[in-house]
Amino acid sequence: MHTTMIQITYMKPDEIERLRELDVSEEGDVLYKCINGKVVAVPEKWTRPRWSDEECTRPITVIRGELTSGEIVVIGVFDGDSLVGLATFRAHLSPGMSELAGLWVSRSHRRQGIATRLAQEVERLARDAGSTALYVSACPSRSAVGFYRSRGFRPTLDVNRELYEREPEDIHMVLDLAKGDEQAVAPQS
Repeated sequence: MHTTMIQITYMKPDEIERLRELDVSEEGDVLYKCINGKVVAVPEKWTRPRWSDEECTRPITVIRGELTSGEIVVIGVFDGDSLVGLATFRAHLSPGMSELAGLWVSRSHRRQGIATRLAQEVERLARDAGSTALYVSACPSRSAVGFYRSRGFRPTLDVNRELYEREPEDIHMVLDLAKGDEQAVAPQS
């Protein structure tokens, strides 16, 4: 049995290029949509291929710039020397609200607790920043929405306008940090 050494680290601007190592590919047969204020599972086949080098350029540039300016913190998860997970955290999205700005885990390392460890670290950072809530604009996939619901995030109609305009198909969710981790519940469909 091969044992791996999983390590969480705070990344520096010159390390963000390593985002290219992540295999974000995924497919499914359900997408969530917000219809009349309710999150509804809609049967729909979809595929997200691994990001090409060209597709990585924009997020790398944006993340590197925001990290350099101090707007965000970037947390990487490494398996040995390979980047297998990454989360971005913004301490102040709005008064009392932090943002889990991005979370990706490589396909080969999913369902191993990496997303949970990243989310826990972001939740800790949000509490340390004095936030009472954490916002996420979640990919509308079953895995993403189910994961965030399992952490206690709930869909919100009080969306952040800027994020909604940028990601109108996403499911905008908020975690009440005042309740702590005891509010985590099983995912709902």
